[in-house]
Amino acid sequence: MDSPAPLSLGTESAEEVTFSTPTRKWSLTREAFDRLLDSLADDRESAGTKYLELRGNLIRFFQWRGCPFPEDHADETVNRVAKRLAEGEEILNPSGYCIGVARLLVLEILKARARESLALGEMASANVEASEASSSETRIECLQECLHSLSDDNRHLILAYYQGDKGEKIKNRKNLTVRLGVPVNTLRMRALRLREKLQACVEDCVNT
Repeated sequence: MDSPAPLSLGTESAEEVTFSTPTRKWSLTREAFDRLLDSLADDRESAGTKYLELRGNLIRFFQWRGCPFPEDHADETVNRVAKRLAEGEEILNPSGYCIGVARLLVLEILKARARESLALGEMASANVEASEASSSETRIECLQECLHSLSDDNRHLILAYYQGDKGEKIKNRKNLTVRLGVPVNTLRMRALRLREKLQACVEDCVNT
């Protein structure tokens, strides 16, 4: 069995490649996947082995950086590289190129988190200000209604995650990781997804 392909950048730098968000997301085709395998090795058995090693390395790459859904991110990385190959780009070091694309994807994930930086407590505060300005409690009532639409476990998680001042909040989150038996990054992503769900629910409620 061939040794795992190193995930070091080669002479071509994937970090010089930008990926715009298309209107319709590109899907991996059989032809594109065949091109990817051909770039890894001359025979299909060796190519298949190297592909599995490459995907495993990518999964670990995203895990080490605390990214949610590392397997999905690994597949997205492979898809982007396969798309470049299908478009006729020559990639001499596919393993190194993949890690460059993975680094770009990590940056995209971090930017997405930054756009979602509004905490539930800040949202609630904004709701109070908006209510005072308009003499209406609609948004607060909607927030309460949306909280009650969550399961008991999820409602407890989101309230405990954002409860208290800075010191108490840190303590609450540590307690949650112990109670749920999950790492801090996993807890953070669960809270982010719940907050997004609440924000969407509140907007729908207000606009109904």
